Order: sequence, then C-alpha cells, then structure tokens
Amino acid sequence: MAGRGFGPLGKMRELAEAFKKAQQVQQGAQQLQEQLEQMEIEGQSADGLVKVVVSGNQEPRRVEIGSDALAQGAEALSESVTMAMKDAYNKSTETMRERMEELTSGLNLPGL
Repeated sequence: MAGRGFGPLGKMRELAEAFKKAQQVQQGAQQLQEQLEQMEIEGQSADGLVKVVVSGNQEPRRVEIGSDALAQGAEALSESVTMAMKDAYNKSTETMRERMEELTSGLNLPGL
C-alpha cells in the first residue's frame, strides 16, 4: 500500500513533489520578474493627451504630455496625469496577475 501514497513513503513522495513544484514556481517567478522589468505598459487620459509609461513592475518610465493638454490649464492637466497614471497602474496590475496565473496554473498550490 505504500506505493499508492499511503504510509510514510507516500507522504515523502508527496513532500518531494510539492518541493519540486515550489522550485518550478520560484524559477518561473524569477523569469517573470525579469520579463516584467523589460515591459513598457502605457496608460493614458480619456482624451489621449497625456500618456504615462510604466514597467510591468509599475516602475515609472516616462510621462508624455501633449501641447493641447497644456492649454487646458493646471487643474485639468493634473486630472489628466492622474487618470493616465491610474490607467497605467491598472494595466500593469492586470498584466502581473495574468502572468502569475499562467505561472501557477495546473500546479494546484494552495493559496495561489
């Protein structure tokens, strides 16, 4: 019966398999981290006059402000920048979530 996952040998096999899966996830997470660092994700204001670019890790890269956005005044410009930042943040968060789901799919790891 030990060959069917019962008893001490079965538990050791389960533990070894869980450890192997954890190593796979760790290696995949390191690769994913490197990929996210290289990505550029763009968010923009509703009118498209302000663009914010962040990495896949949400590190700010640059802000692009169109000349028409400047003509709208400081308050409107501030709102546009904030909107573009939120858009970039949401897109990068969604990208990270999707990539993590891909990484952990089929591993049946509790809590993920």
